[in-house]
Amino acid sequence: MTIQDNQPLSEPPFGGEPKPPSTGVMARIRNYFLTGLVVAGPVAITAYLTWSFVTWVDDLVRPAIPVAYRPETYLPVQIPGTGLIVAFITITLLGFLTANLVGRTLIEIGEMVLDRMPIVRALYKGLKQIFETLFSKSGTSFRTVGLVEFPSPGMWSLVFLSQPPSVEIAARLPGGANDFVSVFMPCTPNPTTGFYFYVSRAEVIELDITVEQAATLIMSAGMIQPGGADQKKLSALAEAARAARAARTLRSAAPVK
Repeated sequence: MTIQDNQPLSEPPFGGEPKPPSTGVMARIRNYFLTGLVVAGPVAITAYLTWSFVTWVDDLVRPAIPVAYRPETYLPVQIPGTGLIVAFITITLLGFLTANLVGRTLIEIGEMVLDRMPIVRALYKGLKQIFETLFSKSGTSFRTVGLVEFPSPGMWSLVFLSQPPSVEIAARLPGGANDFVSVFMPCTPNPTTGFYFYVSRAEVIELDITVEQAATLIMSAGMIQPGGADQKKLSALAEAARAARAARTLRSAAPVK
């Protein structure tokens, strides 16, 4: 008796019941564990970060609350989040008072005092401009994502377009402020660090993806790509970038008449 070539390996060569394909118990346990990790991991990290932020605010605000007004004075357990509620109410009242004439006057007096302190003055003004830009409804920082040929020809990096150069910096740039734009190129996997530089507008290719999608792409090191339609747009824009680079190379190589 011979064994046919197309006979499955799991079937015994000399008759008998064929053995079903075996999947090991350890392989099943591994798959179940990875599935549970994918489900529980993001939830656990989100809960941990939220809890850390709430407890940090509580520890920061609780010393300023009189003992007689703390919930744990009358309850057997400590209730988390009371400091966060107090901080929210305090900041909201501060914004309400600042919108009035008296509040604006007090803020102006305080800024005049800070303006007389050499080191504190620069720190306060810089932080104030950053907060006004980030939380302003009309702010334009980090609203657009682009591609820049960096760090070498043929290599493209994602950048966030920021504010145009100031008058003082634009006066030193060749061509003026209209020909340049300030960009921030975040690093992987931590997008809070990176490079900030000025680049010609003609060298920036704007992308039709959101800042959140670009940040996710950077933090995941390319493992989480934008959706199918966005991926096609990104590929098309990258192709346009290569065509633009080839056109610039041809223009530079053309003889001057």
